[in-house]
Amino acid sequence: GSVLFIGFCGSEPGSITGAIAGFGPIEKIVHESGPPSIWQAGELKKRGAERCIDARAAHKALSARMDKSDRLDAETLAHLAQTGWYREGYVKSEASDRLQHLLSASDCLIRIRMDIEAKARGILKKFGIRLGLVRAGRSLRNFLDQFSEIVAVNPTLKAVFASLIAVRETVYHKRRTSKPNLRRLQRKARRRAG
Repeated sequence: GSVLFIGFCGSEPGSITGAIAGFGPIEKIVHESGPPSIWQAGELKKRGAERCIDARAAHKALSARMDKSDRLDAETLAHLAQTGWYREGYVKSEASDRLQHLLSASDCLIRIRMDIEAKARGILKKFGIRLGLVRAGRSLRNFLDQFSEIVAVNPTLKAVFASLIAVRETVYHKRRTSKPNLRRLQRKARRRAG
């Protein structure tokens, strides 16, 4: 086939379709898989065309060129689309991606809380104070109860830990309030998969 258009446009789906709209009906818009591909694929599909090339397979074709530039990479991707020598990448659904981000955020909150608790334990050790174990079967409030008893009798420790404990409590409550929403989305995803 012949080259009809070479130009630059933004990576937003509206910019892409707008740039090539004057050349007749769009059969395929090929883009490499990567972080924005879920959003791009969904939006391009709404506009009637989309193919996502597996980034690892495209990388092999792109690295075969001696000269490297964005224009040549785009030309190589277009050639792959034209010949059909590409493996279509799997693009997650938006719901699946949203659930993954919620799980990731929840995991981040847990790690922040655990880091704060570990830091508090480490500081207390320097004062010769050891907290007891926080058992899995009991509430996580157990940490705060033990900690509050120790800090209440020492004004210096109270001043040192005031902001640390305030942040820990905020993180703890945010995680608790996000849990029901997370469980609801997980159940929905299981129903769709099963």
